[in-house]
Amino acid sequence: MVDGEGNQLGIMPVREALKIAEERQQDLVEIAPQAKPPVCRIMDFGKYKFEQSKREKEARKKQKIVNIKEVKLRPNIEDHDFEVKAKNATRFLKDGDKVKATITFRGREIVHTNLGLVLLQRLAEYVKDFSTIERQPKLEGKNMIMILAPRQEN
Repeated sequence: MVDGEGNQLGIMPVREALKIAEERQQDLVEIAPQAKPPVCRIMDFGKYKFEQSKREKEARKKQKIVNIKEVKLRPNIEDHDFEVKAKNATRFLKDGDKVKATITFRGREIVHTNLGLVLLQRLAEYVKDFSTIERQPKLEGKNMIMILAPRQEN
């Protein structure tokens, strides 16, 4: 058993520990139930729960949620339109989001998947300073998909 200041009080029966906690007007809290013998501490349980929730909130604040933004392209896209899409992809990557680049093939365009591959490689080259390729271009049905992840700063 340990008291509120962290001083060891030794091994004692539960009744005795509860009596000491009651005298100090605090709670007897089991800290490590799997230990032999179980470790208990005399403390204010409400304060303990509050501090624990505060630590959890702090840990959640530090987590970064990564969203996936999509940039849709066509195999016969004009240069200016491509640059606008590439700038959007760059902005998404700078914000820390992943980018899913999708090329949709319609009708007979599916015969020219090599054009889509070249276009996705061109996009990857355009944003190479801000990203790494997480998933190489791959044809899935009538769509060719590539996923770019933001580059990690060391």
